[in-house]
Amino acid sequence: MIVLENAGKAFNDKWAVKGLDIRVERGEVFGLLGPNAAGKTTTIKMMTGLLSPTEGRILINGFDIVREPLKAKSSFGYVPDKAFLYDKLRGREFLKFIASIHGINKTPAMKKIDELSGFFGIKEIEDELIESYSQGMRQRLLFLSALIHDPPALIIDEPFVGLDPFGVRMLKTVILGLRAEGVSIFLATHSLHIAEELCDRVGLISKGHLAGLRTKEELVKEGGLEDLFIRMTS
Repeated sequence: MIVLENAGKAFNDKWAVKGLDIRVERGEVFGLLGPNAAGKTTTIKMMTGLLSPTEGRILINGFDIVREPLKAKSSFGYVPDKAFLYDKLRGREFLKFIASIHGINKTPAMKKIDELSGFFGIKEIEDELIESYSQGMRQRLLFLSALIHDPPALIIDEPFVGLDPFGVRMLKTVILGLRAEGVSIFLATHSLHIAEELCDRVGLISKGHLAGLRTKEELVKEGGLEDLFIRMTS
């Protein structure tokens, strides 16, 4: 479960995000949408502990990201929009390193790595240096590393950047499968059709404020997400 309670962040007395109240239940995909500079990145950074909220609080699976950062961070997976990977490591070495950070013993770690690398289609290149990976393969590796410890919550920032249609379909399948397993998923994206397809609810953010919340059913009744997005964020 992911909870933002009156969360806000100010820089030099100017609010980048203010008054966010969002609750993502178990087994729910929540999409945060908004134009550039609307506050999506700041929100993600607060949720992942990269920035401390100026006001309010953020709970990940019951742990306060500020007061209990290690417990909170160990309970979610994070897929940023830009992959930061250790290019001089091989794919499998990187995954073993991530597993060790989470305290996963060698035998279950290797079993999980084999399972996920096969599913994500990187098994044939997992022993190659990451610097040789295409953008799409880097994104797959990053997504895999976020799931290696079976987190009950997943925070994703623009997950489909650089992926070909096969990669997009695969990640859609992964996200829907995780939802079915009860994982709470927070997804920030610019893609309206992806949000309409995957999200149970969407939040529209504009100028740092939450302009509206809609369920999938409400979006259908209102004629779709595009008109609503333009109306609420312009």
